[in-house]
Amino acid sequence: MTVRTRFAPSPTGYMHIGNLRTALYAYLHARKNKGTFILRIEDTDQARLVEDSVKVIYESLAVTGLEHDEGPDKGGPVGPYTQSERRGLYKEYALKLLAEGHAYRCFCDKTEKAEEPDEEHDAPILGYDGRCGRLSPEEIAANLAKGLPYVIRQRIDKEGSTSFRDFIYGDIVVENKQLDDQILLKRDGYPTYNFANVVDDHLMGITHVMRGCEYISSTPKYILLYKAFGWEIPEHIHLPHILGPSGKKLSKREGSVALGDFLKKGYLPEAILNYIALLGWNPGTEQEFFTKADLIEKFDIARIGKAPAMFDEVKLLWLNAQHIKALPPGRAHELFLGFYPAAISGAFDAAKLTGYIQGKVEKLEDIPRMTAFLAGLDEKYSPELFVHAKNKTTLESSRAVLADLQAVLGALPAWEYAGILAAVKGYAEAKGAKLGPVMWPLRIAISGLAVTPTGAAEIAELLGKPETLRRISVALAKL
Repeated sequence: MTVRTRFAPSPTGYMHIGNLRTALYAYLHARKNKGTFILRIEDTDQARLVEDSVKVIYESLAVTGLEHDEGPDKGGPVGPYTQSERRGLYKEYALKLLAEGHAYRCFCDKTEKAEEPDEEHDAPILGYDGRCGRLSPEEIAANLAKGLPYVIRQRIDKEGSTSFRDFIYGDIVVENKQLDDQILLKRDGYPTYNFANVVDDHLMGITHVMRGCEYISSTPKYILLYKAFGWEIPEHIHLPHILGPSGKKLSKREGSVALGDFLKKGYLPEAILNYIALLGWNPGTEQEFFTKADLIEKFDIARIGKAPAMFDEVKLLWLNAQHIKALPPGRAHELFLGFYPAAISGAFDAAKLTGYIQGKVEKLEDIPRMTAFLAGLDEKYSPELFVHAKNKTTLESSRAVLADLQAVLGALPAWEYAGILAAVKGYAEAKGAKLGPVMWPLRIAISGLAVTPTGAAEIAELLGKPETLRRISVALAKL
């Protein structure tokens, strides 16, 4: 059997982290098994469509490297891959159910919105009593003759139960009396999500259906549709919830949940994929850092757990730093250039700066803050920064060291890192001092900060000789 998985988002806004995890797992399972990964756009809820959302879907998959094999933009043997272009198919299959007694026309004057799951795919609201399913043929004919609008509902026998086996949660049994006669085709001729996804998954040959565990309560109705059509039931894999910091299901109220938000903050796509892969799946080892190739090799749906996963941005931040550190130098510099202030990229050896700070950056949006002191010294910094207990530096000792270093560094014939470091070390040795009490006042003087992304010699090299000596003079005046 050739594995065929799908990612079927609704174009109703941004790419949610939960949506992206579903796409990732479907992608990894297909790639691991040399199968096919399909993109399907589920736009049946026309009222909730958001402009440019389809573009966001394409861009999100492209930036994260989740390449689909078939889809609206690529075509394929089972297209079209946009549900609004498949309306005739849904009507055909709804009429087939009508003819065989598995569905009925409902003429009730009731808003369909209250009966439909929203397109974030929440569980449907129960409650319809099935009254139109009890209309006589004569009553149905009379209603049609009057031109009354209607929806087509699934007819569910309320006796007995429906069961299915979920790959993650095991055997699920639901009493049929708990299932409502859900709408399959709306008055406008558009199918509901609940109907269209079953028809499309079958016609597109989907072998493994991955979606959130909030769908478990609706799946028995899907199973009944498969059985009504006489279709083979695919493997169902319901993924555990992702929880926000408060312990509730991750949502916009819990903070950032959109892929775009994290990208704007300077999180790398590969780090985001690495992290969300671990939200519900574990490799069975202590390994936490994964490239996409690693994930394809190691991913196994048998290691997806039932327990909800807690979204922890601190852990994401740590992983992001590891991925930044692992970037090839050229790629890191290409990314960093987009975040350096113009005053830095134009006045300094930016490639050298990237090399110095690459291992210290946690997310790209931190770069302007980390490097601002290079573009301009805040001369209002407190002299108390020179006092450091561990290095045993005082205002007096710092003034003496800086006065000496101004002369030592001013005498250097060439200005590069190795020579600067050697000169400072030579001065410390000549004074019989450790390097810390010498480097500390120098770093404070030329940065005005207690914490910098790189050491004093590196900063001095980047600043250049004139600016380094000028900043030492500023410090001496303070002291």
